[in-house]
Formats: sequence, C-alpha cells, structure tokens
Amino acid sequence: MRKKSDYILRLVLIIGDAVALILSFAMAYFIRVHVDPRPYTFNSQMLNFTTTVAFLLPIMLIILAALGLYRKNIFLGKSKLPEIGRLALAAVLSVAALIVYGFFKEDNLFPVRIMALTSVILSFAFLAAERMIVRVIIRIIFKKDYATKRAIIIGNNKSTEYLSSFIASSPESGYRLAGIVAGKKFIPSDLTKKQYPSLKDALKKSRPDVIFQTDEKSTEYVYKQSVKHHLLYYFVPSETALSAHFGELELIGNTPAVMVKITPLSGGYAVTKRIFDIVFSLVAIILASIPMLIIWLVLKISDIKHSPIYIDERLTRYNQKFRCYKFRSMKSEFSGMTPEEAFTKMGKPELIKKYRDGGDYLKNDPRVTKFGHFIRKTSIDELPQLFNILKGDISLIGPRALLPGELRDYGDRSLILSVKSGLTGLAQVSGRRDIPFEERRALDIYYVKNWSLMLDLQIFFRTIAAVLKRDGAK
Repeated sequence: MRKKSDYILRLVLIIGDAVALILSFAMAYFIRVHVDPRPYTFNSQMLNFTTTVAFLLPIMLIILAALGLYRKNIFLGKSKLPEIGRLALAAVLSVAALIVYGFFKEDNLFPVRIMALTSVILSFAFLAAERMIVRVIIRIIFKKDYATKRAIIIGNNKSTEYLSSFIASSPESGYRLAGIVAGKKFIPSDLTKKQYPSLKDALKKSRPDVIFQTDEKSTEYVYKQSVKHHLLYYFVPSETALSAHFGELELIGNTPAVMVKITPLSGGYAVTKRIFDIVFSLVAIILASIPMLIIWLVLKISDIKHSPIYIDERLTRYNQKFRCYKFRSMKSEFSGMTPEEAFTKMGKPELIKKYRDGGDYLKNDPRVTKFGHFIRKTSIDELPQLFNILKGDISLIGPRALLPGELRDYGDRSLILSVKSGLTGLAQVSGRRDIPFEERRALDIYYVKNWSLMLDLQIFFRTIAAVLKRDGAK
C-alpha cells in the first residue's frame, strides 16, 4: 500500500475525474431540457448525449493529464491556484473537444449555445468539488498513517534539519520520518531518537519506502542501496546542481528534491499501463474462453488425478512472490521438481548439463508430455496467465517472471524487479530460447531503463508475429 500510494492516488483521481465529467455534462443537459423554461430544438435523448460524452472521456482525461493535473505536487501542493487554473482550462478544452467532435460528425452536441457555457461551468465545478473531496480523504488517510511513505534522510547538510522537521510535523505531505543518518548538529533536538549510525542500520531497522539524500557524499552507494531495496530515491541538489537538475523535481515543504527514477515506468504511465492490462486481459479472456475450456478438458481427461492448471511460485515487482498459472505441460511425477531433481529421478543426470548449457532448454525434454510439447510450441500453455494480468500480479509486457531460485544468477536482479514481470517482453520477442541467457537478462535490463509506450507497442506487435511464426517457441 505504501509503495503504491502514488499509483493509487492517481488512479482514484482518474476515476473521480471521469465520474465528475460525465455527471457535469448530464447535469447540463438536464438543466437545459427540464429546468430552463425557454424553448429549444434539441432532439437527442439524454442517454445518447451521455453515451457520446462517455465515448470521448479518454480524450478529456488525456487533456487533464497533459495539463499536469495528475502530478502529485500540483494535487497536494499548499497553493490551490495552479490546480484551479488548470481545471478551468481543462473544462474549456473538454467542451471544445465535444464541439469539434460534433462538427465532424455533423451532429451538433450543443445546438443551444448556453448549454456549452453551462457545461464548462459545471465541469469546472464538479472537477474542483470532486478533487476537494478526494484531497480531504487522502489527507485523513495520511494522518492515520495508512499510506504515508516511511522516509530516511541521509546527509550532513542544513537541508537535513529542515526536511526532517517538515516531514515529522506534516503527515499530510505523504511522508513519515523513519530515520536520519547524519551528524547531531544537522538533526533537530526533538528528533535525535530517529538518528541511525549508518544507512545499513537504518535500512535494516526502519523499514523505509524512500530515501532523501541531502549531500553528495557516497551518492552512488546510497542510490544502489535504494535500487537493491526497491526504494524511491530523492536527491536534494545544491544551488549549482539545481540549475541543471535531472529526474522529476518536487518540493517537500520548501526544499526542492529530485526523484531519480530507476525506470520511466512510474506515475501516470504506470496507471495507463495498468488500465491497458485490465482491458486487454478481459477481452483476451473472453475471446480465449472456449479454447481454454477445450484444453482444460483434454488435460483433465488425459490425467484425471491432477489439475490441468499448473501453479508455480514466481517473482514480480519489488521481489514479491505470486502464483503463476499455466496449463500443465509436464508429466505429473516431475511436477514441482527442479530440472536437476527431475533428471536425477529419471536416471539421466547427464541431461542436467545439457539442459543448462542450452539456455534452460532441452530438445525432446523427457519431462514434457506429447500434448505438452504442442501447447508449449504454440504458446497456448501461457493463456492462464491472462488471469495473472487481470489480478495485477504481472503485466502483459515486462521482464520474464523469475523463479525464486534464479535470483542468485542475476547481478542486476534489483533492476529487473523494479517493474512488474510480463507475459511477454523484449527478450522473448528477440529470440526467446534462441539467444544466450546473459543476452536475455541484458534485454530485460534495457527494457526497465528505457521503457516507453512506443516500446511496449513494438513488443506487443512483435509478440503477435513471433507467436504466429513460432519463432523461438520450443
């Protein structure tokens, strides 16, 4: 909950804004048709009008996002003027989008001009009221410490003193002071109990979610520790560094801090990706329901004692374990065994080296059933993972989900586990089993560091081509 609080906040805002916009346009229609006594020539029914508004809702939400209305420092900032001004502009642009759509469709959505003006006013009012309500709820949650991020401040700098005082006295900021790693003269007298002798000690005992570094000492080490423990990392720059800052700048009280992102896949982008995952998985489950049922029946009939669904424990973002669903393709007597255990059990230990040298692949693997070879070759065995995507365990696109035992083989495992694992990914569409293990890991790391919506679209279409051609599927 703490690590996902920004993500949840943006998702709540998007849903709230969507409801507010639909209600505002519906109210504008109701006022003009049922309250205003003046005659009108407006034949469209309220349901049709509201349906059109709902259809154009994504465009309106994109307008809100483009105006920066889902940035945390805008929404939770002390001054409401930036948000109020942007909401007013968003209301005007949203109505303008409807007018343009009606023009090209030759269906004037606002035949009475006063209705367009009413829609602007109501859109602004509903959005402002909705955000005020959400803000109050969020701040109550923060004060109750349900979603505040536990923060460590490290650095012998005057900013440490101010930042620690501000966070300790301002739970509505979204942070709670978990520890300070600094000399006593940089720590407020009432917060000396929060002092830790080292970052290692603070990480072990305070269970933080974020690190603020206020000086430039050992920045590489501190940053690597944040990556290793899957923490947010903020660097508080000097005046010189501030003029050429990188990352995303936020004000924590009056202190400017730069959040150094491990991956571009965060904030509003993460919300967008999650919405796409939900829509895609729902549609795919519906379309694949009959084939999945047939495969389930075939597997059940062929082995009535065991479930057709094989559940394996895998790792996803932040090193979290989840239950990965796949159609059973392996003989039941080897289920749950490592390759080493299975090959030893069948009396063929010589296959262990051949399997590992082949990039965890063995042609005509004796552990796999005949039908299992077919569903693996066609990638049908992966279909149950659509439910993992719907649940939010994994994403459609991301690094391959790791087995817990594989972690020791990953030098950059913390980077790979900075995003959700995926059903498909850059490594899979670049050759899957046909490329070396090290290259697959390098591609996963590249994806994490260079994520973009365009890259996801490229991987999506390359996955379709790879499945149809059966490239690398074995």
